[in-house]
Amino acid sequence: MEQKTKTPLLQEFTKGLFRENPVLIIMLGLCGGLAASSNAVDGAGMGAAFAFVMICSNVVVSLIRRITPSQIRIPVFITVISTFVTIVDYAMKAYAPALSRSLGVFVPLIVVNCIVMGRAEAFASKNSVLRSLLDGIGMSIGFGVVITLMGVIREFLGAGTLFNRRVPGEGFTPVLVFILPPGAFLVLGFLIAAQKRIAHAREAKT
Repeated sequence: MEQKTKTPLLQEFTKGLFRENPVLIIMLGLCGGLAASSNAVDGAGMGAAFAFVMICSNVVVSLIRRITPSQIRIPVFITVISTFVTIVDYAMKAYAPALSRSLGVFVPLIVVNCIVMGRAEAFASKNSVLRSLLDGIGMSIGFGVVITLMGVIREFLGAGTLFNRRVPGEGFTPVLVFILPPGAFLVLGFLIAAQKRIAHAREAKT
């Protein structure tokens, strides 16, 4: 059934960027995202793979929502998602083998990413193709920007490089912890704090 209360189309797109950012606000399915944010290239690559799966899955789930029996909708959604994950995984192996090796198992694990499955079940299965497309694009951008930003911060602080290129600067000593797993949680925590600070400042002005 279609949702009775319709959100403006622009809000369907922008909610994933800030108000319902999948990393900073919803905080579901972060395993692959955090693991792939040790450097900027991996973060951008994971963001692109996630975007392809998220957008295509949302559109297809919306297209078949009226003919999918409710009793088997979850297996159907998983099949749709896994199809697009397989496509992007094989494409990366063929055209970006170094990136594919670096991301490893975390690309196939997009199949069980709670964000992708959650949007398919909670949104795409109840809304039109256009709204589902905008939702997928917004969520993908929100995820990709944050993961890439985490990669930039962690790579710079932990290795003194950006996109695998040495950043000019004398006297800078990289802090190794930032490219290790604890660094992902440290950077994520600071980004969440910054997001909340900005949100509170915006609320104070209104």
